[in-house]
Amino acid sequence: MITSKKPSSKIEIDLTGPQGNAFVLLGIARDLAIQLDLDWNYVHEEMTSSDYENLIQVFDHYFGDFVIMYR
Repeated sequence: MITSKKPSSKIEIDLTGPQGNAFVLLGIARDLAIQLDLDWNYVHEEMTSSDYENLIQVFDHYFGDFVIMYR
């Protein structure tokens, strides 16, 4: 039986492409934080408190239920 692919309800981000840019990730995070009624200032501060790997880990912590990231 052949069935059609179910569309993913998650946002997909390729970290090796333009979407992997830290500023793009911060923009996506801001939009999601607003939608989820999170304190954007706190999330932003945590995301930018260290290096790029930290930014990705914090992003995944807050938004991993809604976003799939690929390397």
